[in-house]
Amino acid sequence: MLLPSHPDSPTSATALRAVLGGALMSLTAVFATGAVAQVTAYKQAIAEGAAADAALSTFYRENGYQPIWTGGDDDDRARRAAFLQVVETVAAHGLPAERYSAAKIRALLGEAQSSRDRGRVEVEMSRMFLTYAKDIETGILVPKKVDPDIVREVPTRDPLTTLREFERSLPLAYLRGLKPKSREYTRLVREKMKLDAVLERGGWGPRIDAGRIEPGESGARVVALRDRLTAEGYLRRSATQVYDAEMKQAVAQFQADNGLATDGVAGETTIQALNVAPEVRIGQILVSLERERWMNIDRGKRHIWVNLTDFHAKIIDDDEITFETRSVIGKNTNGRRTPEFSDEMTHMVINPSWYVPRSIVVNEYLPVLRSNPYALGYMEITDSRGRVVNRGRGFSQYSARSFPFSMRQPPSERNALGLVKFMFPNKYNIYLHDTPAKNLFSRDSRAFSHGCIRLNDPFDFAYALLAPQSDNPEDEFHRHLRSGRESRVNLETPVPVHLVYRTAYTKPGGGMEYRRDVYGRDAEILSALRSAGVATPGFGS
Repeated sequence: MLLPSHPDSPTSATALRAVLGGALMSLTAVFATGAVAQVTAYKQAIAEGAAADAALSTFYRENGYQPIWTGGDDDDRARRAAFLQVVETVAAHGLPAERYSAAKIRALLGEAQSSRDRGRVEVEMSRMFLTYAKDIETGILVPKKVDPDIVREVPTRDPLTTLREFERSLPLAYLRGLKPKSREYTRLVREKMKLDAVLERGGWGPRIDAGRIEPGESGARVVALRDRLTAEGYLRRSATQVYDAEMKQAVAQFQADNGLATDGVAGETTIQALNVAPEVRIGQILVSLERERWMNIDRGKRHIWVNLTDFHAKIIDDDEITFETRSVIGKNTNGRRTPEFSDEMTHMVINPSWYVPRSIVVNEYLPVLRSNPYALGYMEITDSRGRVVNRGRGFSQYSARSFPFSMRQPPSERNALGLVKFMFPNKYNIYLHDTPAKNLFSRDSRAFSHGCIRLNDPFDFAYALLAPQSDNPEDEFHRHLRSGRESRVNLETPVPVHLVYRTAYTKPGGGMEYRRDVYGRDAEILSALRSAGVATPGFGS
């Protein structure tokens, strides 16, 4: 259908200024004065349709209720064509296509016959555009509503600003520029499309029906392992029936990509991971795409990246990993799970004291002290003035609510924080630190802390942080350490810290890495995405 090049114009400039002075209420006032003929049905429909939305109402009032979609000039045609082009690709991004489907847009345009119809379509297209812009730029879901421990602040754009910018931009370039700029987002879209193609071909083939397969074995079980590794891209095609060195190397690479011990043996855990269906992996990627949209921010040329599910902390410089160490994260119980957020690291404390959180004092230490007031002798118990309390009076008279004292562990090698902590002050009281419990770092899954993040190589981490501001960061660090006194060392340039949770992330050279959903957060997000209308394999898509 060819839309009119110019909607009907009012015959009185005075009446038009009155219309543009307000939204629907102003229009009603004009009608009441008998000037109905001076206000077009088209503009009235726009005003009525936009009235309930502040951004839409303001935008159309400012532009004189002129179309940006449903006019017949070149600009409107370009916007319609560009929007139709981008919404055709929303499935690749894991967006809820029904919110702004190309078929719906075409139907709206095709069914609009009268001026009032075209006015209603004009507003509806702007509404769909704003929904699309918000969804692809900063996400479909509100993180905290999905899980209270995802406390990430999402930097949403003002919808009125979005409309104003779009009206004066090249439409296709603007729409394409809305998606996250990160390389990770681009690679995730590409890997999702690859898995979609795998699914269309019928998947990766039969599951491996075996508990453990050792190098050197041969026979049908090895053939099943070979075929699965080949289908998932870890092994070249061959007719071998022997678990040889090449197959062992392929298994080890698969294990590395799934956060497992890289022994090259197809044990029970490795086979379980190999048997995960492509539908499940696509679901993980859909969640990672949404998480990338939540983090559509400048992460910093230098930043700290802690992926909780990977149990590692990294320093990233210009998109390259320049330091990496194992980490321990919060235990998977209420009150101990490490939250997700971003902040800035400002300083480190060498030879730190540990000021024990109230929850640990009353829930873990007070029951021990009630039985034996001299227990936990390495802890100082102090009153509100900081004076050390006489333990001889006992603590049996106190409950968790009435216990009036604080507890502090002075600096020492036995200190729960170890010999250094790294501070990015935040209301969740989360930080990175050393620990005397080094044995935990040998585990594959490392969720043991009260919420803070313990580092396996905290001294090397400190050297890397100090390197930009010190000619000899090791000497500077150890000078403070040898003093035995609690010392604060500021970072001259604060470093952004991102505590993230990714069970699916890309490898720069191609391919994916997957991790376990330690806290069950990704399952919650995937369920919420389905409820929002995102098509997921195996769930009615």
